[in-house]
Amino acid sequence: MDHDHALHEHHGAHGTQGAHGSGGASWAMAAQATLHCLTGCAVGEVLGMVVGTALGWGNLPTTLLAIVLAFFFGYSLTMRGVLRAGVDLRTALRVALAADTLSIAVMELIDNGTILVWPAATDAQLGDALFWISLAVSLAIAFVVTTPVNKWTIGRGRGHAVVHRYHH
Repeated sequence: MDHDHALHEHHGAHGTQGAHGSGGASWAMAAQATLHCLTGCAVGEVLGMVVGTALGWGNLPTTLLAIVLAFFFGYSLTMRGVLRAGVDLRTALRVALAADTLSIAVMELIDNGTILVWPAATDAQLGDALFWISLAVSLAIAFVVTTPVNKWTIGRGRGHAVVHRYHH
């Protein structure tokens, strides 16, 4: 059995062709992919918000920094695992972009949108409970909204399904 065929069989064993029929993906797989995305996004969001707030930046530059860092850490977590599988940096970057872009974009849209509509959340400082509560709640809402997106993309062999080809 050649390496590509073995990777395809491994990929299928993870449920993208599993119990839900051709192209189906389990909710557990979608939640796991979303949790992976949430981890990178949360690290970037928290770091961006902390740095921007500590430096006294306004809401827009702080939010932009948090978004950039969320994408950076989200892609980095995926690339770390793919690089461990022995692929080159360029391939790992392509896999991370294919696997995470939609998921991170949805998560960031929901997360930052929640903060924007939460009264006084954009003005909260690091020492305020509202800062941390609104950030945690916004990430939780983003997780709930992004999980079905990941289920849909994985079920079509896209999103995090691309990464599964590189897990051994």
